Amino acid sequence: MPAKDELARRRYEKLVDRLESLMRAALKPQHKGYYGQLVLSSSDLEEMGGLKDVRRAAREAGRRLDWKPTTTLVGGRLFVLDKREVPEEIEQLAEDAAATAMDRAWREHQ
Repeated sequence: MPAKDELARRRYEKLVDRLESLMRAALKPQHKGYYGQLVLSSSDLEEMGGLKDVRRAAREAGRRLDWKPTTTLVGGRLFVLDKREVPEEIEQLAEDAAATAMDRAWREHQ
């Protein structure tokens, strides 16, 4: 394998590892790995390399976490989302937490 290809492969693997770490850190323990998401700004994308490579690496990192990953570019930001079906008990837990947060925010602004 030519040195250039080996260097590119290692760079790509480091990117996948970095994205996996960021994605793992963004998970809430109470959701048991579901509701995964990562948002990368345009400056993050610029720092990490080309959009095509970052998208591909993010999808691979998501698969390592057992996600069904999808990527969407909106306004210069790359959204990496887990599109798996969420078990009912975790979905209920997340809905309850969101309702509590909204109630708290509503009370604080009155």
